[in-house]
Amino acid sequence: MTARATTRPVGTVTRGTTNPNRLRRMDRWIAATHGAELRRAADPVAIDLGYGAAPWTAVELLDRLRTVTPRARVVGIEIEPDRVAAARPYERVGLTFRHGGFEVPVPGRPVLIRAANVLRQYDETEVSDVWQRLCARLSPAGGASHGGLLVEGTCDEIGRRHVWVALGPEGPRTVTFATRLGSLDRPSDLAERLPKALIHRNVPGEPVHTFLGDFDRAWAAAAPYASYGTRQRWLRAVRDLAADWPVTDSPSRWRQGEVTVTWEALAPRS
Repeated sequence: MTARATTRPVGTVTRGTTNPNRLRRMDRWIAATHGAELRRAADPVAIDLGYGAAPWTAVELLDRLRTVTPRARVVGIEIEPDRVAAARPYERVGLTFRHGGFEVPVPGRPVLIRAANVLRQYDETEVSDVWQRLCARLSPAGGASHGGLLVEGTCDEIGRRHVWVALGPEGPRTVTFATRLGSLDRPSDLAERLPKALIHRNVPGEPVHTFLGDFDRAWAAAAPYASYGTRQRWLRAVRDLAADWPVTDSPSRWRQGEVTVTWEALAPRS
């Protein structure tokens, strides 16, 4: 009898570094901006892709998504089999774990794929292919739906600073910078957490470098507002930044220590 061929997961094993509450900023943003899509979906399935050596981020994602739709389900996917086995005791209604990679081995088309701190360990030249593969797995747009969402980015070990790209089935849409404002000396401190598609482009002549320079100047000009607190200084700096850059969100998100701009404004020149 011929043995059945097994399909090898697509991708490579990452370091697996994780911490409880590390992805809270990303999760809150997803719930706020993608909640309507999750609510209208017939089967609101979210993927925590590459959750790491412990399942904390998948557990937390389910809890946060269920604040916007109690029907949400989360599937944690890991390429390292031992990590899947270690996560299985945490399974419950709405939360399961599977062995896999960028092929996203679940039936149907997820409404959300979150890939945090995964592509950081890949080469920049690999990012586009991974994005295309993952976007092809998202639920399609149609009717009132804008389609599923891929959120891919990087944060520090305890989640104080985070930058991510949001992509739909059609490709990249926006870039979000999020921070604990008390940890920030200047906005360009976030450069060290740029996702792989942008981190090597923070050099003169590239849009992301120009953006961060303009953000620093707006931050410096807003220094008088610091007497009212760091949040007020951030709000003023972002308001000034929005005069020259296509900021897509509103003060309700800025108050969270966030700012979102269109991908086209920051996309690499080549």
